[in-house]
This record gives sequence, structure tokens and C-alpha cells, in this order.
Amino acid sequence: MKERVRIALAQISCKRANKEENLKKMEEIVKKFKDQSVDLVIFPELSLTGYVVRDQIYELAEIIPGPSTYAVEKIAEKTQTHIIFGMPEVSEKTKATIYNTAVLVGPKGYIGKYRKMYLPTHSVFEEKRYFRPGYQSAVFYTELGRLGLIICYDIFFPEVSRITRLKGAQLIVCISASPAVRKTFFEILTAARAIENTTFLAYVNLVGIEDGLQFWGGSRLIAPSGRVLAKAKYDEEDFVICDVDYRDIKPIETFVPTLKDLRPELFDELKKCAEHL
Repeated sequence: MKERVRIALAQISCKRANKEENLKKMEEIVKKFKDQSVDLVIFPELSLTGYVVRDQIYELAEIIPGPSTYAVEKIAEKTQTHIIFGMPEVSEKTKATIYNTAVLVGPKGYIGKYRKMYLPTHSVFEEKRYFRPGYQSAVFYTELGRLGLIICYDIFFPEVSRITRLKGAQLIVCISASPAVRKTFFEILTAARAIENTTFLAYVNLVGIEDGLQFWGGSRLIAPSGRVLAKAKYDEEDFVICDVDYRDIKPIETFVPTLKDLRPELFDELKKCAEHL
């Protein structure tokens, strides 16, 4: 397992409902990064299809692994790169049960997936109309370290990142489709999740305008200390490369011992209180 990993934050805009064009774009970007010795390329939430596709989601969703996953596997194999991207996933058991899913593939093929747990359905969001929530956290032990996946609104709920970290994640990857109105929230919460879990956190957000909804970008890589190691531009496509050294985790864990000081019994109390809101 590598101790030092080079990560590319691929902050893109997407062609709505056009998987072929989005896959082509992803391939072009990953190939460009190959010459810069990038180990992992991260694309935003629902980067395969775009975010605002509404009822078209039922035609666009695929099983995982499936045709689009296989296409990304070929890109990963050709470039010897790991890739994380977002897509709508249809259940293998039903024809219209859809998940908002993050997928991880590597040079040797499909590694795993994570289904978004928290689905915003307020103001401009209507995810519960289309998606079923996921129920499992996801951490994958890879040659690039232990990678955890979460998606966008999940970051508002510290228990998701905490469980992911407690399962061993050294790097939590949050792919996102956040509109501009939520910019300040995400800038604060991404840093908080990294600090409280003494882990690296990569946040990759969409940019562009989809049916009047503007995505702000601002992708970033945050150290366990909360320091922003790299940051992409606001409101335009941008591609940022940064190195992560997992050896930086130990000194932070030592002097900011949030994991050592956890009180598990409080989670039981949290459950009881949440059941009686």
C-alpha cells in the first residue's frame, strides 16, 4: 500500500442525460492526468448523467457493474489509474428502484460502490422522489490506501463520516452536486469532518448550470489538521492535483485524539433521542 498518493480533483460540468459524452470527457481528462503520475481521479456526484435529469433517471440508470462501469474500467486499465465517479444505479431486483451511487474502479477493474444515505428533499432538491437511500457505509482497502466514500448531503451528518473513519478510512472522498446557495455550508463542514475524524477529505463538486440550478465548484482536499491543501476555482471547470501523505495522520491523531476520546455510549443515547423527535 502506498503511503503517498497523488490525487486529481476533476471539477467538471456535465452534459445532461448524455452518458456517452460524459464518458468521453472523463476519458480525455484521465488521459491528461496520466502524464502527471496521478494515482486517483475523482469526478463529482452523478457525473455520468448530470444532476438535473428528473424522470429521465429511469432510462439512464444502470446496474453496477454494468455498461458504463465497464467503460470506466477500460479507462482505468489503459491509464493505470483509480477513478471515482457518480451515477444513478438501478437495483438488480427491480426495474425502477434507483440509487444515487459513487463507484470506485481501478486498473484491475471494479472495486466497489457506495449508495447515498441522505437524500435532500427540500427547497430545490427532490431526491427522495427518485432515489432510495443507501444503508451501508463504504470503505475499500486498496493499493492507494483505505478509501471511504460519501456523497454530498451525507456530509451534514457527522455520524456517516465517523463510521467511515472507524472502519479504517484514511481518505474520505465526498463527491457532490451542491448549488451555490450551499457554498458556505460545505466549506465549513468539509473542514469539520476532516478535523473531527483526523483524516484526509477530498471534496469534488459539480460546476455549470443545469435547468437554472448553478453549481459552485470549489472542490478541495483537506488535511487531518483542517488545512486546505488544494482548492479548485469557483463556478468554472478546474482540475487540481495534490499529494496526500498518510504518515501525516499519526501526529495529528496523537495531539488531537478525537478517536481515542470517543464515548460510544453516547451513540446509544443519540439513537433514543432521535427516535422521539
